[in-house]
Amino acid sequence: MRADDTTLPLLHGHRIPRIGVGTWPLTGDECATMVEKAVGYGYRLFDTAYKYANEEAVGAGLRASGIPRDEVFITSKFNKEDHSVEGVQRAYDRSLKTLRVDYLDLFLIHWPVPALDRYVEAWKGLVRLLEEGRVKAIGVSNFKSHHLQRVVDATGVVPDVDQIQLSVDIARVEQRSFQRAHGILTEAWSPLGRGGALLSDPAVTAIASKYDKSPAQVLLRWHIEEGIVPVPRAGDEKHLAQNIDVFDFTLSSEDMATLSGLDQGEEAARDPDDPANGH
Repeated sequence: MRADDTTLPLLHGHRIPRIGVGTWPLTGDECATMVEKAVGYGYRLFDTAYKYANEEAVGAGLRASGIPRDEVFITSKFNKEDHSVEGVQRAYDRSLKTLRVDYLDLFLIHWPVPALDRYVEAWKGLVRLLEEGRVKAIGVSNFKSHHLQRVVDATGVVPDVDQIQLSVDIARVEQRSFQRAHGILTEAWSPLGRGGALLSDPAVTAIASKYDKSPAQVLLRWHIEEGIVPVPRAGDEKHLAQNIDVFDFTLSSEDMATLSGLDQGEEAARDPDDPANGH
């Protein structure tokens, strides 16, 4: 594949790989080994967070792989405790120190935590990092359309990315429409669904059989064709290898429609407005 086939443009000029690897809940040597192996399989987007307690391991795995820093895209996120302009600066410096890198490609507000009502200040902190040239791209995670609108109204700066819970059965259609209209790239956590039910769904397994692919590969290919960047986590090396092997086939419009028909609606997603969700 050409470089342009494997990345997508972001609003503020950076480019993001079309598929990444999630690192939660791995920590320590297990996480570092997975990251090192992932580089070997061709992954270039690595997703971590302060909450995951594995930034140090992700950095160690990348260094062990020997890949140059400018050939990987590193994302991290910060918690509600840092939802202030100065708090974001501290959180960013902490992540750089823990990962042992000079910059992040993407820094995200992990959850809006509306009950705290400080995510606008957190966004202002990210805007400062971007304006100072310290980070390549800025974004949010688990933000709904009204959260996005509020930060844009407050600053005039649109996020590069919104990383949300998204899979064919939690397709977030209205949310994606809002993001697309504003030029925000949609990134998906748990793109293979929760609990394994999607992987054994008869509609998914039938399509997988048709293309001689695994159910996971079919689900990830749906994201690719929808213009979503999936960040699946892999439980073992076999899945790590399979998940990135999704660029040699195309789903038919009928199969795309069948997969989209599995959507259970917005209520199936974790609600960031619920005080029980977020950190």
